[in-house]
Amino acid sequence: MSGNDTPRDLHPYVGMWVTADGHIRQELLPNGRYDEARGMRRSAYTGRYTVTGDHIDYVDDTGFTATGDIRDGVLFHEHLVLYREGDQRIRQEGTVSRG
Repeated sequence: MSGNDTPRDLHPYVGMWVTADGHIRQELLPNGRYDEARGMRRSAYTGRYTVTGDHIDYVDDTGFTATGDIRDGVLFHEHLVLYREGDQRIRQEGTVSRG
């Protein structure tokens, strides 16, 4: 196994983040890139990100910039609130009352 084959330590924020209703899914990739799906539109936004402490800076592939902050395990990305995929809060907050 060469040095290039050695897996690097993943940042704890790498992975899939999802809005409570599941409509927006943002994957933070280990290579410093992100891929965001909106509804049925895969890769609606793609670009790169950097993490400083609990703060994330985004630059999409068109040059648009945005920020996010992780607080109590929740990603606050501009006007969005995203949870780790599988987080119990997704089901709780994503449930629509039909009453």
